[in-house]
This record gives sequence, C-alpha cells and structure tokens, in this order.
Amino acid sequence: MKVVIQRVNKASVTINGNVKSKIDHGLLILLGIENADSIEDINWLCGKISKLRIFGDENGAMNLSVNDVDGNIIVVSQFTLYSSTKKGNRPSFIKAAKPEVAIPLYNRFIGQLEKETQKTIQTGEFGADMQIELINDGPVTITIDSKNKE
Repeated sequence: MKVVIQRVNKASVTINGNVKSKIDHGLLILLGIENADSIEDINWLCGKISKLRIFGDENGAMNLSVNDVDGNIIVVSQFTLYSSTKKGNRPSFIKAAKPEVAIPLYNRFIGQLEKETQKTIQTGEFGADMQIELINDGPVTITIDSKNKE
C-alpha cells in the first residue's frame, strides 16, 4: 500500500459537477493498493498516519498530529500510484489491485483510519472520474509505502 499525504488548508472532491467531500485544515490522502496488500498493511499505515506529526506547534515546529489539531481527513483511491514507466511512454498499472481486491481493502482502510483517529473520514468514490482541489499547507507532502517501512 502506498499513500501520498498532503497537509491542506482545504480540499474537496468533485464528481460529475457535484462536491462529494470537502474539508478545511487537515489531510488529503491518496491511497494506492496493490495485490499483495493485506490487513497488516492497513493497520500499520493507519497507525502511522494517525500519529504522524506534520502540523505546526506554537513554535512552528512539526510536532502535532491530525488529532492534535482537530484536523479533518479525505481519503481518495489512487491506483496510478502503482504506475510503472519502465518501458515506453505509456504507464502500466499492472501492479495496481483490481477492483474486486482493492475495494474491500479501501473500505477497510477507511474504517481502520476512522477507528485510529476517532474521526469521520471523507472519501472520494472508488473508480469514479474525480476532480480534486486542494490548497497544500506548507507545502507538506509525505509519501509512505507499507512495504518499505522506513
């Protein structure tokens, strides 16, 4: 599982001209799922994200988590995080999990993140053509791969 986490002043997800999700101050998380992902990946990532200290404290140092600042969260499925550009110029997405594998893991990820943060998680819509708007705060963008626990 891969995530791109962006600290945002605000973010929204629009589908077919309708705003599905909208937050102020918090995290926009793009989530990529591959076939080898499991509940262990979900639990590790959600634990890491819920405690990730990327918000400024009273001195401006990144010492606070999304919970500490009462931030909101949007999670959007993003299969293109598993793109391969090794051959040619057209990306291959062969490593990305198919919907029958990815959708249950996506839903489980959202549920686990809600449990870890005690927050209602806003979402995109799996497989939809979405327009994502955000104002990145900082900018702060963090990538985490559950298969490379650094």
